[in-house]
Amino acid sequence: MIRTKLLMLAAILLAARVHAAEPPITLLQGFGPGGNSDTIARIVAQGLGKELGRTVVVDAKTGAGGNIASATAAKAKPDGNTLILMTGGHAVSAAVYRTLPFHPVDDFEWLTTVTRFPFVIATSSQSPYQSLPDVLAAARAAPGQLSFSSVGIGSTQHLAGELFQSMAGVRLNHIPYRGGGAPVQDVIAGRVDLLFDSVTVARTQVEGGRLRALGVTSPGATPLLPGVPPVSKSVPGFEVISWTAVAAPRGLAPEVSEHLRGALAKVLRSPDVVRQLEGTGGEVAASADGAATRAFVESQVAKWKRVVNDARIEQQ
Repeated sequence: MIRTKLLMLAAILLAARVHAAEPPITLLQGFGPGGNSDTIARIVAQGLGKELGRTVVVDAKTGAGGNIASATAAKAKPDGNTLILMTGGHAVSAAVYRTLPFHPVDDFEWLTTVTRFPFVIATSSQSPYQSLPDVLAAARAAPGQLSFSSVGIGSTQHLAGELFQSMAGVRLNHIPYRGGGAPVQDVIAGRVDLLFDSVTVARTQVEGGRLRALGVTSPGATPLLPGVPPVSKSVPGFEVISWTAVAAPRGLAPEVSEHLRGALAKVLRSPDVVRQLEGTGGEVAASADGAATRAFVESQVAKWKRVVNDARIEQQ
């Protein structure tokens, strides 16, 4: 009996020593502390750490629209100790930049999508436009007179507006800003007619009565903004979905990839994690497998490349 207990104690101590020797997993993300990407990364890191029994730390490599973080991840050793939380901006960057220091799809092992969230087209609550058909009628009557804001040329918001114009057959006046809250505030004040932005950004203002939501860019209605019709009801086929996903450097061993993917799948089924992620304005949407994640990202890159080409947006 004593011998058995000593053997069990030795095994526990050995396991603890091996665990202590393991380096922490770094989950990179490319945007400022406290933002949506940072918040989602921290929720995922905490859940993954518990599931794996390891420390997972979030490291913000900010700048260039997330491309610095992506380049860092692409060059990291593919040993499972470096991961990255990607956003929909990754696919947009692949479309608006002539060259990047990494291949936006091939240089990564795509593990799973995490969340997806639609955009919303909104106007000031004091605006005369009560619905999207009102906007379309006004835009067709006076081409180029109605304006829409974005956080900058080549941003997802800008490209969403360009896609809308192309599919609806209208011409709007794009007003780019340099990020910040000015795009939303100027729409609220009526200085700009329309807002194309994520539900995460606009929902508080819609619920507070300062913005009027005219349409959501998901295929159907979303519980994130109950009662707001999909844009596709007025512009058939229109859809813009932003997203987050977890990836690793290319070359990850298949067994490590499957281990991480399985752990992430369990994390994204946790009711507590789901509740926290939904609080960021997204819907939890784990991929069926790595191939599905890769295919989704490829489709997003191709979509935004078409928009950039059709709108003749100069690549950076």
